[in-house]
Amino acid sequence: MALTSVVSAPVVLALSASGEGTAHRIAKALNGSVHGRMDRVTHADAYFDNALDHARDLFAAGIPIIGVCASGILIRGVAPLLSDKRSEPPVISVSDDGAVVVPLLGGHHGANRLARQIAEALGGLAAVTTAGDVALGVALDEPPPGWRLANPQDAKSAMAALLDGQGATVEGEGADWLKDLPQGHGVKINCTMDPVTSGPQHLHFAPQRITLGVGCSRNCLPDELCRLVTQAMSDAGISPHAVHSVSTIDLKADEPAILDLARRLGVPLRLFTSAELEAETPRLATPSDVVFAEVGTHGVAEAAALAQGGAGATLHLTKRKTGNATCALALTNEPLTVLRGRPRGRLSILGIGPGQSTWRTPEVSRLAADAEELVGYGLYIDLLGPLAAGKQRSDFPLGGEEDRCRYALERAGEGRNVALVCSGDAGIYAMGALVFELLDRSPDQHGVSDAARRVEVVCSPGVSALQAAAARAGAPLGHDFCTISLSDLLTPRTDILRRLHAAAEGDFVIAFYNPVSKSRRTLLAEARDILLQHRPADTPVLLASNLGRPTETVRYRRLDELEVDEVDMLTVVLVGSSNTRLAHLGEGPRMFTPRGYARRIDGDLQTVGNRHIETETTT
Repeated sequence: MALTSVVSAPVVLALSASGEGTAHRIAKALNGSVHGRMDRVTHADAYFDNALDHARDLFAAGIPIIGVCASGILIRGVAPLLSDKRSEPPVISVSDDGAVVVPLLGGHHGANRLARQIAEALGGLAAVTTAGDVALGVALDEPPPGWRLANPQDAKSAMAALLDGQGATVEGEGADWLKDLPQGHGVKINCTMDPVTSGPQHLHFAPQRITLGVGCSRNCLPDELCRLVTQAMSDAGISPHAVHSVSTIDLKADEPAILDLARRLGVPLRLFTSAELEAETPRLATPSDVVFAEVGTHGVAEAAALAQGGAGATLHLTKRKTGNATCALALTNEPLTVLRGRPRGRLSILGIGPGQSTWRTPEVSRLAADAEELVGYGLYIDLLGPLAAGKQRSDFPLGGEEDRCRYALERAGEGRNVALVCSGDAGIYAMGALVFELLDRSPDQHGVSDAARRVEVVCSPGVSALQAAAARAGAPLGHDFCTISLSDLLTPRTDILRRLHAAAEGDFVIAFYNPVSKSRRTLLAEARDILLQHRPADTPVLLASNLGRPTETVRYRRLDELEVDEVDMLTVVLVGSSNTRLAHLGEGPRMFTPRGYARRIDGDLQTVGNRHIETETTT
């Protein structure tokens, strides 16, 4: 079961001056931001040129969209991305005067609720069309905060039975939000923390009044902790769905067993300092001087459960332990709707591609949207456009790469969600490797703090300059290829020359990164001369600059005519192999490297009837 996701703040789109005021009223009511159409909206947090592209980009990032515009604009914008209604963010259209609010998508993922909030703030009408909301006034698959549906897969059939007039029997206390359901015996609903055997027309809503505190030895086996917690909840008569969160000491932020437990339960993990846990000592049932000597608090499991529950929480199950793990349960008077403590920090290493949003992956857009802080070279952060609007950002100059990565890790180590923004792919001549190098260094090698070592690190791929150049050219990477950086700032010149000779002899297609700089002009010429010893003078060469940007240029040269002065740091130089061709086709020159389909090699093909079926593994 996946971790509970964090819903991003909504973005309100203002497409015209007539709807600008309404957009700002909505943003104020929902604590969102206003994105305005360039040259049509005067005041906004960010601006966009094309409404369809911008709506599509926000939707791909999982950001709730509220458009003060015609519904059709939003529909046409997000239509190419529609696939799974269970994961789509809310999309809502609002008339310019705020009189009508229409939830278009994500009705049971917050859209209906948001629509009602907007209508209340504007004095308008929420045009909710979802059957359950209209006929019953409630969506069974979207319980209010503090409640969890144990069997969401059965909500649809239960709702169908209710709409068919069969009625429901509600057992348990505290579920006032279900009090207006029509009574009957078609559907049974249990509202309890107790374990319940549910089914297609038997729903179980659990109030999340239980906080789970845990501790364990380093590298405790996940199954050991999971078995301990499962048995403890069984002994206490508690359903796992009544658990609000998993809490522990911050020293265990990266403990595999605890991370696995939170994933299995599908709840957030929260962390407390030893001082915060020590403050709970008067309420502990089993304080320990041994634990205090180890981690600076007289208890971890009991203290973490109580700290998460707050002042009114009481121990429901005192500390249980195995050889390597401990757990405890605390009980609150009401379902919990807030999270105390801090989350585990996250560093997302993002490759944003060449910069244009259509070449940026939806995952990268989502991680950038979720991040609290953006770190990177200022130009790269600027290329995120509206996704960077309103976010804290820390710009670093070129040349400050280690400082940039170290800063991002340490900020994540404080519990923040940080995105390190890179162009192209972050793992190709970018910051990805440096992040892991810093994490791997010991303290005496100028590594990072222990807190930074415990953060979650997520790498998300981007379109590399190599891929972008190849796509513009045709298919020059159709066969074996390699990349070589011609910068000798970090790589010894002798190593670069050795790799050039090896790649030339191996007849690889070669992409040259960092081909020249103001002070470094000779290696590209040397590379050309080395390659001419192994491949024809008319070998095609692609020079691609500013890919995906308005100033993009793509030029072709013969290898023997490659001149250093027409190349700069923004240029990718892609040199073909001896088999690469430059064909002049209908739409212009196309560079490609044949893989050898025209040659029949014994064992490579098997004949089925009149068709040839390739037996190789393809990538």
